[in-house]
Amino acid sequence: MRLKMVNMEKAQKEFLNYSSKFSTQNSTIQMKIGHSIRVMKISKKLADELKLNEEETELATLIGLLHDIGRFEQYTEHKTYQDHKSINHGKLGVEILEKNQYIRKYIETPIYDEIIKKAILNHNGYQLPKDLNQKEKLFCQIIKDSDKIDILYEGNKIFWIGREEMIAEASITKEVMQQFLEGKLVKNEVKNTQIDHLIGMISYIYDIYFKETFKYIKENNYIEGMIDRFDFKQKKTKEDIEKIRKIAGEFIEQKIK
Repeated sequence: MRLKMVNMEKAQKEFLNYSSKFSTQNSTIQMKIGHSIRVMKISKKLADELKLNEEETELATLIGLLHDIGRFEQYTEHKTYQDHKSINHGKLGVEILEKNQYIRKYIETPIYDEIIKKAILNHNGYQLPKDLNQKEKLFCQIIKDSDKIDILYEGNKIFWIGREEMIAEASITKEVMQQFLEGKLVKNEVKNTQIDHLIGMISYIYDIYFKETFKYIKENNYIEGMIDRFDFKQKKTKEDIEKIRKIAGEFIEQKIK
């Protein structure tokens, strides 16, 4: 029997020990801890569905756990999770793992360090670098999809609680609508309101790699569920939202075929 490359129980304990140093009484920090644990589980599920071998599945699972390790310092220092207003949390995560070889707390062998670091560095980018090798690209794609699955879950269950009315009364920024209609991942720089962030989340469909991910999103009704949380008031907003709903639904169906 092959010894496990990663002791995930030990790795998870170390991660919780690290993240608990950043005021776990703060609900925003707790939210990111919960997100990291869920993405860890989603990454394993996706790796299983892609029929990766045991070692590759362990690697994908570990990357899922560590992908947002830079978030805790980011929020503590800058009081925001918006990279364009603070610091690139993917890059910061790599720096944290490199400092004093902290990565060895999670995986004893160094042979996968570059894959882990490149996956974390690129998980929040708008596009993957063209110089990745096939294996690096695979793990970057897995973490990007897994991360988006959980953010869409959060958009259904966690975000905007108590602010539904504010979003329902808002209008969509022109640049946000334009980027969505062009089939682009909406950039953070053009988002002005919470409804813009809602549309930005729906635009994640344009940055998903695996058919299995599209199936998961459809089966869990994430796009429809997120939209249906709100009773939009403005006529133009209602029309735009229904257009987005239709386009997203057709896009997902096409990707599942």
